[in-house]
Amino acid sequence: MPRTTRLKPGSPWVELQTTAADWKNADPALLTTMLAQLHLIRAFEETVLELAGEGLVHGPAHSSIGQEGGAVGSIVGLRSSDGVNGSHRGHHQFLAKALTHVAPEGFDLESLVPPAVQEVLQRTLAEILGLAQGYCRGRGGSMHLQWFEAGALGTNAIVGGGVPLGAGNAWSQKHAGTTDVTVSYFGDGATNIGSVLESMNLTAAWDLPLCFFIENNLYAVSTHVSEVTKEPRLSARALGFDIPAWRVDGMDPLAVHLAMEQALEHLRSGGGPVVIEAEVYRYFHQNGPYPGSAFGYRSKEEEKQWRERDPLLRMATELTRLGLIDDAGVAAVRAQAQEAMRLAAAQLVEPDPDAKPGIRRIMPALWPDPAFVDIGIRGDLSELSGGTVVEEADYTGATTTGKFIDAVAAVMDRRMGEDDRIVVLGEDIHRLKGGTNGATKGLSEKYPGRVLGTPISENAFAGLGGGIALDGRFRPVVEFMYPDFMWVAADQVFNQIGKARHMFGGENPVPLVLRTKIAMGSGYGSQHLMDPAGIFATSPGWRIVAASTPYDYVGLMNTALDMNDPVLVIEHVDLYSETGEIPADLDVRIPFGTAAIRRGGSDVTVISYLSMVRHSLEAIEQTGIDAELIDLRFLDRASIDWDTIGTSIQKTNSVLIVEQGAQGTSYGGWLADEIQRRFFDWLDQPVQRVTGSEASPSISKVLERAAIARTEEVVSGLERVRAAFGREA
Repeated sequence: MPRTTRLKPGSPWVELQTTAADWKNADPALLTTMLAQLHLIRAFEETVLELAGEGLVHGPAHSSIGQEGGAVGSIVGLRSSDGVNGSHRGHHQFLAKALTHVAPEGFDLESLVPPAVQEVLQRTLAEILGLAQGYCRGRGGSMHLQWFEAGALGTNAIVGGGVPLGAGNAWSQKHAGTTDVTVSYFGDGATNIGSVLESMNLTAAWDLPLCFFIENNLYAVSTHVSEVTKEPRLSARALGFDIPAWRVDGMDPLAVHLAMEQALEHLRSGGGPVVIEAEVYRYFHQNGPYPGSAFGYRSKEEEKQWRERDPLLRMATELTRLGLIDDAGVAAVRAQAQEAMRLAAAQLVEPDPDAKPGIRRIMPALWPDPAFVDIGIRGDLSELSGGTVVEEADYTGATTTGKFIDAVAAVMDRRMGEDDRIVVLGEDIHRLKGGTNGATKGLSEKYPGRVLGTPISENAFAGLGGGIALDGRFRPVVEFMYPDFMWVAADQVFNQIGKARHMFGGENPVPLVLRTKIAMGSGYGSQHLMDPAGIFATSPGWRIVAASTPYDYVGLMNTALDMNDPVLVIEHVDLYSETGEIPADLDVRIPFGTAAIRRGGSDVTVISYLSMVRHSLEAIEQTGIDAELIDLRFLDRASIDWDTIGTSIQKTNSVLIVEQGAQGTSYGGWLADEIQRRFFDWLDQPVQRVTGSEASPSISKVLERAAIARTEEVVSGLERVRAAFGREA
């Protein structure tokens, strides 16, 4: 028989319950503050449901009634500089953080609502109603609440989507030398989400001060937790990552507070992440003013049992027992909270003059201006006012002849040496003498702690980079080894990073650079070789740059690192080994939003980028067509050089867009449409295009070549343009 030894988890996992002595020993000011916050949040949520019932909340109203104890108990002891983020059901978390920020000394139960508290209630309600005075200027609504000043980093409509961002905020707190912490709130459903588990692993590996706070309310929309996981004690997730965990009754705010106190001691001392699971119960359905029993997935008896454990009732009972308040005092607290919400609503809604008596409407003057709709998708680029801006043709300084990949490593070395905010993260970038291609050559040795080799967890480390960027104290450069891997991290790349500035009001910068390389022709097959330009160009928020020469790479990377927007920097492995001139002045910038004319001509405007610029030059020489070749360099719709494109089209009256990759994810598709809208009167024929095939490239050398475009396909495209000239004649 084999010998077996029972293994024990590396970190403790405990259940915490309060005793009568805990209540007796608690600071009375703490207890009264928790009672005050609980009633303010409850009255707020009741008002939201009331307005939702009147049809005045556009979109969902995810009530947190019943769950207030977890938020208040865990947040009341935090600093303003501590961060919290949460889920779609996050009104209570946002309010608890905002109220703690504006009333750091606690609450006077006899004068519950000073002006600063009233403002928090009104602005939060305005945001949920989608009004201009809201914290996100009406864009966030119920599910996207953010107030950086208070440490409220943003609630999130994607289940588990905010957790990697919280990890990034925690990374910044640690590396800025603070003892601040971040608390990321999510529900039972998110404990089965990959980004949450990936973030547990990553934060544990890097000892980041992140609290994973699980609000276990037992149900997703209608599915009970026992139906979807074998281990319903969700804090057990921590054990696999060597993270200490607490399990606590979330209907007991003091128990939550005591668990958080113990967790904070661990977090602030540099011990790494923690998990707290609070068992709570939402009294209403996933969305709206009806109980779950109305939809048949919960019984009225179950709901009654949980209502008897209401955190507001628990607090009132304990404070009464301690002689800190009586029934009349509790009633007065509730009345003040309700009156505050009546006043807040009265500033936002009014009787509808065109409807029956008792019907209300949003005050028309409070809606955002429709012209605000696209403002803040990206920044205004005022940050680009400095630096040496010069094109290669105009550069008079010294140069060295070197490989493209040498320029990649050299400019990053220069920028990291000049700006200690820059951190680089990705898979294997700290090993192999500069990662898999040498792009980070020498950087890990020269800048210890700033070149971060990550786990193979694209969702986690991309989101962590997003959280670092939103924090603002550092500038992350995230590397995806191959573009196809962005689909693994699509939520963080598109739903989070790309939308963050606009979604939360249009003001907060997101200075992140995402590097990746196209590897068509390398034999890596369907899941490694895509061109991401077309996907990013049709996704809001991202800027895109692509260099075809070493000089341009230096200039474009410097410009990208200057910007306060997320920037995709696309490279191509075919260019890495090509030689060109690298400027000795590694601080040069390419003029923002400018394309380069690589060849002048009058017959057709050829538009391309990356390695296809060279293939286009070869094809033009082979056909003898007098083509003008434009190297885009800036590819996103907000940065593209329409002036250069338009001037060329007015001269040639025809266009050939050249790209290498698959038709389905084509960059040229949207570009052709936009060109025909802008320059239709100047075109003598439809915009022609060269792309790869419909299929993704295969492993077979023959099939891979058949799937992508190179010089021969550009020749065919130019011949189509010439043939169309003949038909016109």
